[in-house]
Amino acid sequence: MGARKRNRAEQTKEAKKSISFAKLNDCPTSPRKMRKVSGIIRGEDVFKALSILQFSPQDAARRLEKLLKSAIANWEAKNEGSRPEDSNLIVKEIKVDSARMLKRIQPAPQGRAHRVRKRSNHVTLIVDKKVEA
Repeated sequence: MGARKRNRAEQTKEAKKSISFAKLNDCPTSPRKMRKVSGIIRGEDVFKALSILQFSPQDAARRLEKLLKSAIANWEAKNEGSRPEDSNLIVKEIKVDSARMLKRIQPAPQGRAHRVRKRSNHVTLIVDKKVEA
C-alpha cells in the first residue's frame, strides 16, 4: 500500500471513530420506497424520528425504526456515561443506495415472458449530537 493511500485510510478510520452509524445491507425493499420514508426523518431528533417511524404505515418504516434503534445503541456504546435523552441527538445523515437486483420471469400471454426486477437497497444511518450555532 502506498503512503498516500495508507494516510487516507488512517484519516477515514479516525473519522469513523467519532461518529456512530448503523448499516442495513440487502434490504428487500425498492430504494425508491425506502428513500420516501428516509426523507421524512432526515435531520430530525432521534426520539421524534422513532415516533414518526412507529406510526408510519409503510413496511420500510419498520426496518428503519430497527436501524435507528441500532444506531442509538451504537452511540451509547461509544459514549459511555452519556444518555441519548440528554445529548440532543439527531439523524445527521441517511443514505439509501441500490443493491443487487433479482431478475425473475413472469409468464405473459401468447407464450411470451416479462422480466420482473426485484430491487433491494443498502441503508446507512448516521447519528450525531446537534451542533448549536
